[in-house]
Amino acid sequence: MRGIALVVLSALGLALTACGSPASPSATTGADSLTVLCTVDEAWCTKQVEAFQAETGIPTTFERKSAGDALSLIRGAAGKPEFSVWWGGASDTYEAAKGDGLLEPYQSPNAASVDTRYKDADGLWTGIYAGVLAFCSNSDTLRKDGLSAPTSWDDLLSPQLQGQVSMAHPSTSGTAYTALWTLRTLLGSDDATFAYLDQLKANVGAFTTSGSAPVGEVSEGNAAVGVVFAHDCLSAINTGAQQLSVSFPTEGTGYEIGATALLKGAPNPDAARRWIDWVLTAKAQEIGALAGAFQVPLNPDAAVSPLSVQLRDVTLVDYNAAEAGAQRTALTLRFEEQIAAAPTE
Repeated sequence: MRGIALVVLSALGLALTACGSPASPSATTGADSLTVLCTVDEAWCTKQVEAFQAETGIPTTFERKSAGDALSLIRGAAGKPEFSVWWGGASDTYEAAKGDGLLEPYQSPNAASVDTRYKDADGLWTGIYAGVLAFCSNSDTLRKDGLSAPTSWDDLLSPQLQGQVSMAHPSTSGTAYTALWTLRTLLGSDDATFAYLDQLKANVGAFTTSGSAPVGEVSEGNAAVGVVFAHDCLSAINTGAQQLSVSFPTEGTGYEIGATALLKGAPNPDAARRWIDWVLTAKAQEIGALAGAFQVPLNPDAAVSPLSVQLRDVTLVDYNAAEAGAQRTALTLRFEEQIAAAPTE
């Protein structure tokens, strides 16, 4: 199994599987072309776009953005998007876009296989994968300091981890916002959440733009622990970073439902709908594994990576994506004002 762990989301009734990353894009808007705003890793974006183009003959390009940056881009376009379809990224980000009236409803016939918990009732977004928030630790770095991998959120506040925790900024990263809303769920109020974050910021060397960037920081020894999605850490382990390990907070961790949606005012809505139909199929959701990613496909017929290892003791919080989306603007603004300014790159 080459040191790979894949989470079984027993509380969700899902098994965690391989999911991936993106490539480089440029936008075309012709009647017979498609532009995708992609919010997974570059390698997965590339393979997904190539497969769709080969399957349909529709010339397709993409641009890769982190979830927060993607939302800002869509908001800035105000109903006249450069892209036709949004693919990947946490559903609470889609909920925020829904609240701003930036998504167009589309009830794909292939959405029937997706559990009602993982799609918008009005067809404004549909879930394609799930991912679990975790701690990604450098065992070598922790061992030098006589520390063990964290198993609770309070462990991240240890004075011995000063400057040794890496996490992204919730204004730019869906991963980080999932962490923020997870803490808000566990602690019960905004004030308690920001009291915790006030303590945590002393241990964070710098807030990254991308949610997967802390994996690189931890892998290179620039930090001891990263707050990331498990699949990003597992992907690094799979490609040789054997010094890394994955652990989960025992009091509960959050999760994302990665989604896809038609953008309001899309330049090529017919091609976008065809994309949505296709990415909801089992065949399309199995492409993530080829890109070395480890999310959970939400099509129940999609094959699970043979590299998976079941971790039956993961405790999941009651993550309310709709409420998380509604509170996103206020919470990220408070984070910028009280904890740290959003990184510029």
